[in-house]
Amino acid sequence: MIYREKEKSIETDRLLLRIFRESDAKDVTLLCNNYNIYKNTLYLPYPYSKEDALSWIKNHLGNFHIDKSYEFAVTDKVTGKIYGAIALSNNQSFHHGEIAYWVGEDYWGNGYASEAAKAILEFAFHEKQYHKVFARCFHSNPASGKVIEKIGMKKEGILREHVKKENKYIDLVYYGILKKEVLLK
Repeated sequence: MIYREKEKSIETDRLLLRIFRESDAKDVTLLCNNYNIYKNTLYLPYPYSKEDALSWIKNHLGNFHIDKSYEFAVTDKVTGKIYGAIALSNNQSFHHGEIAYWVGEDYWGNGYASEAAKAILEFAFHEKQYHKVFARCFHSNPASGKVIEKIGMKKEGILREHVKKENKYIDLVYYGILKKEVLLK
């Protein structure tokens, strides 16, 4: 993982994680206006419009500058094609944050989420000096749980019927990893 502070980007073997731009709104809309993405994410609306994308993108750079959150487009390092998004929140009081991500359905199964999540974990611990990083996913989304476990996070518990989606209460599975656990590997 190579972090370039000036560009606010992270490079991996295959990916470039970079700040979203307004010009990405069309691609984001095409990827997010998908029921299968919607049903596995907590906050994405459906249907998803270009206005939704622009509204979401407009605060990314400001949030990055004030260390509130770091939201990156997950892109192909060579072609620049957008595959999805990954974010890291920053609770400065407790030195921890949450990883959240989505990948466009056409790109599922290629390891992009795992590669991006591993890079964000390194960014959190080595560049931002977090003590802990956590993630959560719907109990009904085991593929996301596998991504989270693949980067070394441990299941910390299940919050039963914790959120409501499409008029149903859904369990949330919580995962976490401490900086010292990463350093031991």
